[in-house]
Amino acid sequence: MEVLGIDVGGSGIKGALVNIETGKLVSERHRIPTPVGRKPEDMANVIAQIVAHFDYKGKVGCGFPTVIKKGICKSPGNLHKSWLNVNVEKLFEEKTGLDFTVVNDADIAGYACMNYGIGKGMQGLVIMITIGTGLGSGAFLDGRLIPNFELGQIPYKKYKKIELWAAGSAKDREGLSYKKWGKRFNKFLKYVELLVAPDTILIGGGASKDFDQFKECITIETPVIPAELQNHAGIIGAAAAAFHTVPKH
Repeated sequence: MEVLGIDVGGSGIKGALVNIETGKLVSERHRIPTPVGRKPEDMANVIAQIVAHFDYKGKVGCGFPTVIKKGICKSPGNLHKSWLNVNVEKLFEEKTGLDFTVVNDADIAGYACMNYGIGKGMQGLVIMITIGTGLGSGAFLDGRLIPNFELGQIPYKKYKKIELWAAGSAKDREGLSYKKWGKRFNKFLKYVELLVAPDTILIGGGASKDFDQFKECITIETPVIPAELQNHAGIIGAAAAAFHTVPKH
C-alpha cells in the first residue's frame, strides 16, 4: 500500500509516497521551503501544495516538529508562537479534505528506524536524535515508543534550550566546521547520557549523512549509530503512522 508521508521541518516541508509494507519510498521526494514566518495558515497551504503535487486522495501521515498530543500542538518549538494549542490534524484536514495523522517528528523518525531500519530488534532504551533546525528526540523502550521525549529543550548556559546552541541550524548560522559543531553536539549527548542513560543512540536528520565528519568528536560511552534511513526516516515514519498504531498522548 502506498501512503503519502510528510515531514515538516523548520527549513523545509518534504513529502513522498511510501510503501508501508517495505518502508521504501516509491516516489521522488518533493520539498517546499518552510514559509519564513512559520505561521499555521502559511504552513498549512504548503501541506496542501504537497498533497496536490502527488494528486493524492488517501490517508496522510505527518511528522511535526513540536510536542503533539491527540493532534494538538502543545508547544510551538521553533515555529511561530501562534501554533500553541492549534489542532494540527484538523487544520491540515480542512486545507486538504483528507484524513491526517500528526505525530511528533522525532518520534516517527525513530519509529521508522525501529521498524524498518537499523533499530529493528534493538532492546533496552534507544534514543533517536534528529539533527536539523532543532534537536528532536524519540525514545523507545524494548521497541515501544515513549511519546514526546523532548531532550533538545534542556536549558544550557545563556540559552533557553540547548538546541539553539547545538542543532544543525546553529552550525549553519554561525558557519561552524563539523569539528567545532561536533564538540557542541557531543556536549548535548553527554547530557542525554547523564539524564536518561540510554543503551543506544541513533542519529538521524540532515546531518546524519555526514556522520563521518564529526564522529571523532563524540566521546560518550553509549554507542552512537547513524540511522541508515537518514533524512527519509521522517517521511517513512509519517506514512506508517497513518495506518499503524503509533503511541501518542
